[in-house]
Amino acid sequence: MKYEKEGREILELVGGGENVRSLVHCATRLRFELADEGAADDDRISALPYVLKVIRSGGQYQVVIGPAVHDYYLAVLDAAGMSPDDTPAEKGGGAKQSPMDALLKVVSGAFSPIIPLMAGAGMIKAVLTLLTTLGLLSDASSTYAVLAAAGNACFYFLPVFLGYTISNQLGANPFVGAAVGAALLDPSFTGLIDVEGTDFLGLPLQEVAYGSTVFPIFIAAPIYSIIDRGLRKVVPQAVQLFLVPMLCLMVVVPFTALVFGPFGNNVGDAVAAAVNWLFESSTFVAGLVLGAVYPFLTVLGLHWGFTPITLQNLEVSGGDFIEGAAVCAVWAQIGIALGCFIRAKRGSKIRDIAGPTAITGFFAGVTEPILYSIIMEHKRLMAIVAIAGGLGGAWNGFVGATMDAYVFHNIFSIVTLSYGPMPLCVVGMAISAVAGCVLTVLFGFTEEDAPALEPAATHDAAALVSNPDPDAGEPAVVTGLSSPADAVTVSVVSPAQGRAIPLSEVSDDLFASGAMGRGAAVVPESDMICAPCDATVTMVFDTKHAIGLTTPEGVELLVHIGIDTVKLGGEGFDAKVAVGDTVKAGDPMMAIDRELIASRGFSLDTPVLVMNSDRVRAVNPAAPGQVECGAPLMDIEL
Repeated sequence: MKYEKEGREILELVGGGENVRSLVHCATRLRFELADEGAADDDRISALPYVLKVIRSGGQYQVVIGPAVHDYYLAVLDAAGMSPDDTPAEKGGGAKQSPMDALLKVVSGAFSPIIPLMAGAGMIKAVLTLLTTLGLLSDASSTYAVLAAAGNACFYFLPVFLGYTISNQLGANPFVGAAVGAALLDPSFTGLIDVEGTDFLGLPLQEVAYGSTVFPIFIAAPIYSIIDRGLRKVVPQAVQLFLVPMLCLMVVVPFTALVFGPFGNNVGDAVAAAVNWLFESSTFVAGLVLGAVYPFLTVLGLHWGFTPITLQNLEVSGGDFIEGAAVCAVWAQIGIALGCFIRAKRGSKIRDIAGPTAITGFFAGVTEPILYSIIMEHKRLMAIVAIAGGLGGAWNGFVGATMDAYVFHNIFSIVTLSYGPMPLCVVGMAISAVAGCVLTVLFGFTEEDAPALEPAATHDAAALVSNPDPDAGEPAVVTGLSSPADAVTVSVVSPAQGRAIPLSEVSDDLFASGAMGRGAAVVPESDMICAPCDATVTMVFDTKHAIGLTTPEGVELLVHIGIDTVKLGGEGFDAKVAVGDTVKAGDPMMAIDRELIASRGFSLDTPVLVMNSDRVRAVNPAAPGQVECGAPLMDIEL
């Protein structure tokens, strides 16, 4: 079997066959569910020459391989004595999680879907602050009232949104979960606030305003999901449709009003008070530590734990010290990306990644591509991000900086005066950005990192044919790749009607960073994925979410339909081509059910990647915007 040795090697390093509960793969990654993730050796796996990265995310242990992942998948299954039909149940049930891991998973899953909404609404509030500060809009005007409603609604009705997202990930009816949150905001309930002697069946009600709260619904929604599962076991199927939601609401809403809500509200107040006490005790030390460790908390997913506290602080105090210091960690990462861009030579892989990711961080405040694709790949940069973030965080902590609206940390949040005291807070951000950039240029790399800073070697067809692939044990023939003296351009068109976006905007850090290959992407607005060029179909994944193509010139393309859609197991996909078929640009390749895919919570972002990017001169994406199927998407220079 191909990659038999590598399959045994990977299996051994993840803890052996007895540690693997299940294994699936997508277009680039082996996705393990392990009984004990601690038994996997990240360092040794990452050091394997055919492994690009190791990621722990969403309860999965992901080993990033690249386009040959299917062959490695089969090799690992063979080494483990498993078949593709094996399920987690057959391997001993689902993986056990510690209470902290389970809590963080719920928090992350609750906030992830609504973070863009919160960021957008937060920016509206920030813009209103700017307009009123400059005297361009009166806070007593009807225009202000309408825009304020647009900015405030997300936060006031947060219990409704969280009731939905928490219940959804716990397997209960999300609309009932949302209704629990909505009940706490219903006028008939809020009208009881400040009314003395209120009770429910003789039990006293605590006066609590639940608008913009987080902690009460984090207690109520999981309790609801437990009751929902229990009722479905005993209520006859014929009446479950109305009886289960009715009983759940009749039980959960009163208990939330009597117990869960007041308790959660008190917990939120206590946590916020503890954080405020920490900053009041030593703002300098608190800011230093938070600014230094925040990037690493992001890698571990622990940063989600701050979100409820941040929202609580914004509601109670009008400003949040945590994000007031953590903003410096974001600018430290942007500074490092800029330093890498300056330090590396034109045409080098790290420079190609650093430029786009620095721009994304500067304008959007999204720095995960910098973190995963640059910083975590070089030990000195990990030290530099801690130093730079800590320096700015210490300053911001010392001056009492706060984030005063829920925003993504970027240039626009500065322009809209989303921090205070504004000038002093910007000084802290600048300290981190400059320190990150300068330290990266001067000390960021060792001699061992030199190859990453140099341009990729130019290959011609003869060299590629004569240079064997040591892993595969056979020549790496790429038919038709031209030499520099014989330049060729391969035109790639949009595989669907929709919106073309830069690869850096794809909602997956690995694709967005360019680590899996250069290219462009489209967000389909039609239900047919077509061939992006004349090519031969070389791969159709079993789950149908990705198609591999090879052009007559030897360019290897991957059309990856949606993000994480491998989890659908082929549902919502109908292949119109098979391996070996020859297609022309615009020929139908895959019918998709966009409504189903979106309803399951998956992004429809569809990257078109050049998988042998190192063997082409340049990949030039077309301008982003609305496109028809067959419109230019990118040009590939050979």
